[in-house]
Amino acid sequence: MPDPFHALEEAITADVTRALQEDIGTGDRTAVLVPADKPGEARLMTRQSGVLCGTGWFTRTFEELDPDVEIFWHHQDGDEIVAESAVCEIEGNARAMLTAERTAMNFLQMLSGVATKARIYARAIEGTRAKIYDTRKTLPGLRIAQKYAVQVGGASNHRIGLYDGILLKENHLMAAGGVRPAVKAALHAASNGTMVQVEVETLDQLREAIDAGARLILLDNFDLAKMREAVKIAGDQAELEASGGVNLKTVRAIAETGVHRISVGTLTKDVEALDLSMRFIHH
Repeated sequence: MPDPFHALEEAITADVTRALQEDIGTGDRTAVLVPADKPGEARLMTRQSGVLCGTGWFTRTFEELDPDVEIFWHHQDGDEIVAESAVCEIEGNARAMLTAERTAMNFLQMLSGVATKARIYARAIEGTRAKIYDTRKTLPGLRIAQKYAVQVGGASNHRIGLYDGILLKENHLMAAGGVRPAVKAALHAASNGTMVQVEVETLDQLREAIDAGARLILLDNFDLAKMREAVKIAGDQAELEASGGVNLKTVRAIAETGVHRISVGTLTKDVEALDLSMRFIHH
């Protein structure tokens, strides 16, 4: 599978440029009230504990508007930050800092929220063989950023998009004529290293998928008893991924059935931003 983060800097720049254009448009009509050459100093605080993520996006936003800005980080991506503590200090042009503030905060709060949730889920299944995976249920245009945050939090990435893996879901199976012909066609079409996964809804479909050569199988909305039976059936012939009905109340029990992977759409779909605050410092 291709490394989606080999061009992370390019992705950050593209995200920031697009976001600033969206926010500034023809100009910041409030910040222009501040003298153009006035210096500014601000401190970023966190009101919540969590996992920091998105420092690259935050820094790039300020640099886009003031190349001479200086940001002094107390933490880096992946660090756990404590409520009511300082995250960084910023020194630069006051007008540029005011214009950059909201866009920079949006990136940092959102990505820290994703990383924090990923860390919570990953810790919830420690001691089992399962790993937490994200899905394609991401904010449009911010998939690379969110999947980066998932990794920072300690969970794993599923395929990035439709281009780097094959996932045969219910509608694909119906259109292709069933599990066996769909799996056979996918394995024939896949190039070396391409992920091929098939979704099944019953134990009979699981057996059919394994017989057809599937080695990565998604169990769609199986209950715990059926998951345990699926693990017995698959043995070492295929990796199993549980999907559907996964939350913090159920994830541990799911992991303990013996599945290899658990996909959690809520990591990137239901974003709960970390509560951060930036305040100018008066001398």
